Parts: sequence; structure tokens; C-alpha cells
Amino acid sequence: MAQKPVARQQPDQTPQTPFPVLIITGLSGSGKSTVLRALEDVGYFCVDNLPLGLLPQFLQMQTASHQHGRKIALVMDVRTQGFLQDYQQVFRHLERQGYQLHLIFLEAGQEALIRRFSQTRRQHPLADQESISRALQEERNSLAGLRHLAHRIIDSSGYNPHQLRELIKSEYSDLTPRERMWLHLISFAYKNGIPPEADVVLDVRFLPNPYFVEGLTSLTGSDPQVRDYLLSQAETQDFLDHLFRFIDFLLPLYQKEGKSQLTMALGCTGGQHRSVVIANVLGEHLAQGNLPHTLSHRDVPRAPGE
Repeated sequence: MAQKPVARQQPDQTPQTPFPVLIITGLSGSGKSTVLRALEDVGYFCVDNLPLGLLPQFLQMQTASHQHGRKIALVMDVRTQGFLQDYQQVFRHLERQGYQLHLIFLEAGQEALIRRFSQTRRQHPLADQESISRALQEERNSLAGLRHLAHRIIDSSGYNPHQLRELIKSEYSDLTPRERMWLHLISFAYKNGIPPEADVVLDVRFLPNPYFVEGLTSLTGSDPQVRDYLLSQAETQDFLDHLFRFIDFLLPLYQKEGKSQLTMALGCTGGQHRSVVIANVLGEHLAQGNLPHTLSHRDVPRAPGE
């Protein structure tokens, strides 16, 4: 008597314990590989350029690993086959299954990206038959919809690889969501444009300008002479008193609203003196209150090798 064939059991398409998944995406040359390496350093299981169609199956396979504390991060971008055409459908499907997708979108200014491709001698994935400038603009346009969906947008123009790694480690090293909101401070020059990632912008051009003080022109706000000059001004002290009260009032309200990070940009004309001093002093104020923050000076020239 012939045996009755055993019906093959279909795999359960709904994960028993959905978990957070970090997806790193954005412009080519903006630092996605640096971010992925930083996440790997703090315990994430990292995958670069996984085919989009394999993502649901891959995540289902990782459920057991996550139960043992393993975190998942993936880089998916224009290199990933079918990504631009199908990412919305796949992401919606995963979210319906219960996965908590967190999209980190990396970008940078056109000049910074062109310089990086020139220094590394890498070819842009879309630059087979057109210039690097046109390829970057085409990629930027094609990713506009994805950028709109991002939970975290990072403009890496002002970060070197070490600074970008430290930023990522500071934000994503915990297994559980942070209990306190992170504040990202950026000093900048108005002549070079407002940082696109800024949530709050403060204009400090009303303060006395050390640039016009003999002996201070070639220095920056990180030099003690510039700091001492600016902090000795009565209007600077009055402004800082108001600023500290404003920050102490504002941050708990943003955190209560559910914001996990806030980027505050402080600008002056050249981004060298006033904005740097105020950003540094504000960072010290946050440190005194044990408030988590990062600090970067976008338009201060870095020393060779930094």
C-alpha cells in the first residue's frame, strides 16, 4: 500500500517576536559603510547590500538571534537590486508583521561627495556613462522619497570618519531605547548655508565679532583667547543666561513629545569664532546637567589627518 505523501509544512510568515531593525541608506559616499562598521563595533549583526527580496526571509531567520540580544543593521541603497522600485511595498509588509524599522539616511553636500570620490578613486554606481556630478544629482533625486521616510537624517559633510563613528556609537550602542533625548550641537557659517539637519537654528551674529580684534582673527572659538574675549562681553553673558534657561525649559518638552534627538545649529558669519564659543559653552552646560549630546564645528578647518 502506497504511503500517503506527507504535506510539506509552509513556513510561518509572521515572526513570533518582531524586533527593531536599523536600515542605513542614503547617498553614495556619504558614510554608510562607516556607520555600518560603527554599529558592528557595538554589537549589531550587520549586512551590506542584501537583495531586497530576501529581507523578509532574512529577518525571520534572525528572530532567534535577536532573542539572545543580537541587533540587526543593514545597508540598502541604489546598489541593491530593485530597491528603489520596491522598498515602500517591502517596508510596509514588514511593519504590518510587527517589525520596527528605523531608517538612517546619510547625505552630504555635493562638493564633499565629489571630493571623497576623488580621494578614494571609487566610481559612483550610477556614473558609468555620465559625470560624477550628474550621477550624484540623479541619485539625490531618486532617493528624495526615501529621505522623507527617514527617522534620522545625518549630513556627514562636517564629520570625518572618526567623528561619524563616534556619533553613531553614542546614539545606537544601547540595546533598549534611550531614556533621555540626545542633543546634537553644530556650529556653522551662514555664508556656507544652514545645516539641513537642524531642528533649531540660533543666529549669534549679534555678538561682538572677535574676527575684527587684533590677534584673534586667525584663531577660532576653541582658542582660549577668543573664548575669553567673547565671554567677557556683557551681552554674551546676558545671552547665555537666557539660552540656558531656554534649553532647560525646551528639552523636557521635546522629550515628553517623544523626540529622541534634537539638532541645534548655532551660526555666525564665518563659523570660526562666535558660533564655536557658544556651542562649546552650551555643551559644557549640558554636561553639567549630565545631558547626552554631541558637538561638531562644521566650518572650522580641520588639521591634516583629522
